[in-house]
Amino acid sequence: MTILASLANAYDRLPDAPPFGYSSEKIGFLISLYEDGTVANVTDWRVGEGAKKAPRPMFVPQGAKRTSGIAPNFLWDKTSYVLGVTAGEGRRLSEERVAFKNRHLEILSAETDPGLVAFRRFLETWTPETFNALGWPEEMKDQNVAFVLESERHQHIRIHERPAARKLWSQMRAAKDAATAACLVDGEQRAIARLHPAIKGVWGGQSSGGSIVAFNAEAYESYGHQQGDNAPVSELAAFKYTTALNIFLGKDSGHRIQIGDASTVVWADASDIKSSEFSEDLFAKMLADDDNTEDDNIQSKRVGEVLQGLREGRPLKDLNPDLAQGMRFYVLGLAPNAARISIRFWIEDDFTAITRNYQKYVSELKISPPPREPYPALWRYVLETATQHKRENIPPKLAGDWFRSILTGTRYPQTLFSTVLMRIRADKDVNAYRVGILKALLIRNCNKKETPVALDPDFTDKGYLLGRLFAVYERIQTAALGNVNATIKDRFYGAASAQPQKVFPLIIRNAQHHLSKLGKTSGGLRHYFDSQIEEIMGLLSPGDAPFPTTLSLSEQALFNLGYYHQRTRKKDDAAQTQETAQ
Repeated sequence: MTILASLANAYDRLPDAPPFGYSSEKIGFLISLYEDGTVANVTDWRVGEGAKKAPRPMFVPQGAKRTSGIAPNFLWDKTSYVLGVTAGEGRRLSEERVAFKNRHLEILSAETDPGLVAFRRFLETWTPETFNALGWPEEMKDQNVAFVLESERHQHIRIHERPAARKLWSQMRAAKDAATAACLVDGEQRAIARLHPAIKGVWGGQSSGGSIVAFNAEAYESYGHQQGDNAPVSELAAFKYTTALNIFLGKDSGHRIQIGDASTVVWADASDIKSSEFSEDLFAKMLADDDNTEDDNIQSKRVGEVLQGLREGRPLKDLNPDLAQGMRFYVLGLAPNAARISIRFWIEDDFTAITRNYQKYVSELKISPPPREPYPALWRYVLETATQHKRENIPPKLAGDWFRSILTGTRYPQTLFSTVLMRIRADKDVNAYRVGILKALLIRNCNKKETPVALDPDFTDKGYLLGRLFAVYERIQTAALGNVNATIKDRFYGAASAQPQKVFPLIIRNAQHHLSKLGKTSGGLRHYFDSQIEEIMGLLSPGDAPFPTTLSLSEQALFNLGYYHQRTRKKDDAAQTQETAQ
């Protein structure tokens, strides 16, 4: 199923979606009118306290798609259009106000409905100076405002919700001069949308929104078609898919996950809404949550139980049979591209297959000692690829490519290999997250299924052994000199992991002085380190040069793995070292 068709179908299952021709917009204030058009009062419709006050969503006639032109909405808009006031410079303030007023005076000229008549009279008499004269609050400026008759204010019936207003809006939409064609989404012969509604909420995108389908230059057009005629999607289908997507992109929708620069939305196609919600919650926890907060919600506890079972390797059908009955699951990754929106990835699969691929991903990342969190969120691993661990420094596309490979069970992006190794060489931070990533890459991309989870004294790969050996020499230096300004890790780690022959002879020569010092102060500790060096050197290929000129990417990954395992040996090993020293 295509992206647009999947979203259009999802709209039909949404319980609180706006009807065709309407959209959910953030309204800050309600202006109450008497039937003669005079103002009764203004109501702050925002929620919260102080600076944290935020406008609330309301279903209103679908707004005009604005780029650089002036386009007023019907019966609601921001204060620059409706009232002629703004907190900014307002270079086009008078033009916006006149456009809003003239459009509505023309549309409402023959209307007799009390609400529409009151709104028309309000526009005829209102002047921007009245705003200050009424003493309305400054924070009202640039908010979206809607209108209500004072007699219906307590019934919460806004003017745009009155039957006459709904009928008029329907007639206005039907009067559009739109060509008809077979819709590419549903196959029906319908009026084609020339411009699709804006998609908002994509991280890093324009505040006015962007488009997945757009033809805004001649270079994108063909066969004499203009705008939406190049890819005929009906107005109904365009409304459905954009409405569903805007709802999913909402901050607290429960359908949204941020993966690097990709705003990711997920939804399920299940026979009942409870199963859909359960699978979406489970998916979010699989790849986005840290599991470090307690939640008394029964649904969350059940999700946690299923998630723990998956991490233990149990099949989904044993944990929740309802989710394993062929449920289709959709994952869409979006990234901004000026006024357009790029598709980072699109995944459609059976939910059981997605959970199996997740289990594979968890198994491959397993490392001992583990990270502080037992099952870190994907974003925590992605941050390890970024300079200074800053989200804005995550390499473009990398997070999305990695996410797609996790869900599809395919090879991880090769750039992940070089990026993690580069970060380790740059900041010398060999931690459980990065080593776990390297281990997963070795297993999936290099087919090294035998890569050890914990320290394996019998694992004889040369890169792994050299990493272990480097860790031993680092501990020797620390034992002999204590804390120093620049350890061998600070000076030689990058070169040792890539060109061992270049630096290991120097490290060994310097280590002899450290071992001599230990021999004078703690012969037992020197003997302990000597035995470790002898053990590791004995496993290196006899007869070959122990230190190769270069190491491949996979060997460098194993070097880091061996170093991490040796450097973070169990506490009982540390205790043995201390006992030997005494």
